[in-house]
Amino acid sequence: MTSEGIGLAGFNELPVAAAEEVLLACCSAPRWAQAVAAARPYATTASLLDAADAALRALDDTDIDQALAGHPRIGDKPTSAASAREQAGVAADLRAELAAGNRDYEEKFGHIYLVCAAGRGGAELLAVLRARLDNDPATERQVMRTELGKINALRLARVLA
Repeated sequence: MTSEGIGLAGFNELPVAAAEEVLLACCSAPRWAQAVAAARPYATTASLLDAADAALRALDDTDIDQALAGHPRIGDKPTSAASAREQAGVAADLRAELAAGNRDYEEKFGHIYLVCAAGRGGAELLAVLRARLDNDPATERQVMRTELGKINALRLARVLA
């Protein structure tokens, strides 16, 4: 299903299963998609984004792990058009450094390094990764959730464009 550019009215009018499918393309946590779809119709884009943020805050660690499973590692070959757009600034010459940083990050935190990569170059993403390695696990889990929220908002904006 092509969901980019369907607009808010189009999103509100989708059958529940289709709305959840669109939402799962934004964030692969089923509980998030179900909560956002169930709260329709939305009067404004802002109310949709607020509901998406609230649904994200309500997710437990298992749900977050499902959301992370839908994202490739920064520097790896993107698995979706959305990931490809978001990681467009990653140059091939930084991929080995990012791969090493990803390994260090995953060893320390137990999950992939997630960052809103849209509009950022590979050098900046690598610097952010290295800086975040200094975080304690609880702080990093919160930073990662914040980044996931930014990614979800960007992807929802493409749906509504």
